[in-house]
Amino acid sequence: MIGAGLAAALAFVDLRPPVQFGSAIVAHTTGFLAGYVVTVMVVLMSRAPFLERSIGADRLARWHAVGGRVFIVLLLVHAVAAVHSWMLSHWEDAFTATLAVLGMPGLVAASVGTVLFGVIAVMSVRAARRSVSYETWHGIHLLSYLALALSFAHELAGPDLAGRPGLQVAWTLLFVFALGLVLRYRVLKPLEHAWRHRLRIERLVPEASGVVSVILRGRHIDELRVEAGQFFRWRFLAPGVWRSAHPFSLSAPPGNDLLRITVKALGNGSHSLHSLRPGTRVLAEGPYGAMTQRKRTRESVLLIAGGVGITPMRALFEELEVGDGSLSLLYRASHEDDVIFRDELEEIARMRGASIVWMIGPSADPENKMTAANLTRLVPDVAARDVYVCASRGLSRSVRAALKYAGHPPARLHEEVFAF
Repeated sequence: MIGAGLAAALAFVDLRPPVQFGSAIVAHTTGFLAGYVVTVMVVLMSRAPFLERSIGADRLARWHAVGGRVFIVLLLVHAVAAVHSWMLSHWEDAFTATLAVLGMPGLVAASVGTVLFGVIAVMSVRAARRSVSYETWHGIHLLSYLALALSFAHELAGPDLAGRPGLQVAWTLLFVFALGLVLRYRVLKPLEHAWRHRLRIERLVPEASGVVSVILRGRHIDELRVEAGQFFRWRFLAPGVWRSAHPFSLSAPPGNDLLRITVKALGNGSHSLHSLRPGTRVLAEGPYGAMTQRKRTRESVLLIAGGVGITPMRALFEELEVGDGSLSLLYRASHEDDVIFRDELEEIARMRGASIVWMIGPSADPENKMTAANLTRLVPDVAARDVYVCASRGLSRSVRAALKYAGHPPARLHEEVFAF
């Protein structure tokens, strides 16, 4: 679908005379493609359920990141090529040509938008992301909507769309569709949920060092139709945390109008959640996520959890139907004190006839390394099972490598990685 739209965008690029320089052709093509790519990126991050459930939030985020890099390159090439084309056609120096180009309709506003996009791109580099909080990064990222608005007038008045009213209407509708999805699913839907479900924090329950479960009570929770393995984006309406929505999986199936999430204090935002008070209102976006029962291809299943990644695995461990197959949970933790839900997990295993493999201890110990040899030793038929994983980026990478060497097909590996 994205490729078809890309082909359509290329087909409408106006390369008729007086376009006569190679740089002019590059300017027209990259400008049109940049406008198309940025709308695709908005759609990918619109949190539309049909995308989140079929593709998965982590894959959408990766596509969005790749699209962002492509967009910035297109934008910069477009700007340089436009100035160079003017220099060639008017026999002017770079400075004079730049001033002339900026005098075109909507170019000053579009240039400000370009600067904003550049700031967002810089803050999206991994090294920069690590230096700021999630809340700061998220706030800066929201500037993309302002940058998009500033550049839109130039797109309509630019040489590819000016004088082509049908194409102007189609281009406008494309942007309206993308922004409409954002409005529907990132603004209106959470407000609808807030009105219908009236979620509030009922109590906080310490689970381990730096880990707390947040119990939420609401109304008509069954209407959410959440599946084990899915997550919501939670916005807690309390000072210091209300600006950002955090993705947390349910750590237990819903029941009696109660929901439970379990949070580890890993950053300023998640640490602040530990001090929330009962009665705090909560906005919930979702449910989202494709790591559910529907991904199953085999009866036997292995769940692999690392640290606080046990939260969605605990819900799957209770609800996955395996029929005549086997259900196993491999839980990796550095210390006994890091283990969460031990009693609950052992009770679920007893009731369901499932098994738990504890891999606890320092990673320096050869028996605790996530290798193909250890996986096949602990779960001999691992290559024949569906495998669900929720762990840190490093541990997930090790699991993927171990499964590959153990002969496990990648199509039967199901995971979602939450990282900004």
